[in-house]
Amino acid sequence: MSIPVKISVLMSLYNTDFDVTKRAINSVLNQDFQQFELIIIDDGSYTNDRESLLRLVEAHEDKIVYIRHRNQGQADSINRGVLNSQGEFITILDSDDEYKSNHLSACLREMHDVDLICSTTETIVDSQDDYYVPDKNDLSKHIHLDEVILFGTLFGRKHVFDAIDFEGGFAADSHFYEKALSQFPTKKVALRTYIYYRNNPNSTCSTIKKENLIISD
Repeated sequence: MSIPVKISVLMSLYNTDFDVTKRAINSVLNQDFQQFELIIIDDGSYTNDRESLLRLVEAHEDKIVYIRHRNQGQADSINRGVLNSQGEFITILDSDDEYKSNHLSACLREMHDVDLICSTTETIVDSQDDYYVPDKNDLSKHIHLDEVILFGTLFGRKHVFDAIDFEGGFAADSHFYEKALSQFPTKKVALRTYIYYRNNPNSTCSTIKKENLIISD
């Protein structure tokens, strides 16, 4: 008898190196809470090792759902994942990040009086500057990661994600959270069970920082 799905983990994938994607997938498979499904939405990747990815998916097809569509962006990919999800709760994992083994269970414990949470992260950096990202209200300024909302740390009841679509563009995660604030009980928590790799020079945040010549103090 299959284990019922309590949590749907959504991962949008676009050209991420397979070894990095495998690290992310394994961090979900190795959770101390196992009532989950992992939905991978391949957003039209063309440079990753798809054969290796599909072998990994097939080896864990009791836990993993794989969807592929033409390139549409992370927001649309996550929205499609929501439509295909079965869990009572939904959360997200970026394909180049990972969970600590207690991430899902830690998030669940925070949900007794709210519909949506976001959390702070354990952040992997090369320099202190990596702790700062563009302020969505003024891209020429920077704010500390602990002050922002990140896709991967969102965790909430499915009806929240059914009610609010992610919209494309920079800070889609923050815009989603702001909309949820006006409709549902929400809170930010200091779990640090999500491992966020900020030492990626090609990330969206890094690119915007370079374009706006943002240098931390």
